[in-house]
Amino acid sequence: MSTSESLAKRFLRNEWSKLTANERRVVDAVLQRETLSRNANLELHERRTLGQRVADRVAVFGGSWTFILLFGGFLVSWVLINAVVLATRPFDPYPFIFLNLILSMLAAVQAPIIMMSQNRQAAKDRDHAEHDYAVNLKAELEIMGLHEKLDEMRTEQITWLLASQREQLEMLGRLVAGRG
Repeated sequence: MSTSESLAKRFLRNEWSKLTANERRVVDAVLQRETLSRNANLELHERRTLGQRVADRVAVFGGSWTFILLFGGFLVSWVLINAVVLATRPFDPYPFIFLNLILSMLAAVQAPIIMMSQNRQAAKDRDHAEHDYAVNLKAELEIMGLHEKLDEMRTEQITWLLASQREQLEMLGRLVAGRG
């Protein structure tokens, strides 16, 4: 049985074959004294494609007060220009059919882009959760190993103390016997 299998059985109380690939990687990292910590945000940020970067920017801007205020200003301007300034010959008379078409097209384009960004965020969250699990599992295994070492040290210390006490009792017995 390999050291990895032995560690898995001892601490995880599970067969090596039943461990996930992530758990096996953690066990090996414990044995090799490797760190598992990494900056997952930085890794994912560097791997983004152009489309993902655009989707993130659209989602950030589309969900901001700046967008809401600018878009509200655009709508008010559109209505004022068509209802007041160009009252005699508006390019989009009331009920503003062209404005409705523009709003529908904006929603049709913006919604899937924001959903792409949200899906990527969900994937990023899953990656973070897996990484957190691996780091926590490694920390738990390391703590169990430390407990084992402390127990061994305590056992050795108790054995030494008992031997020392026996020796002292023998010496005390000889001392008492020599006086008697």
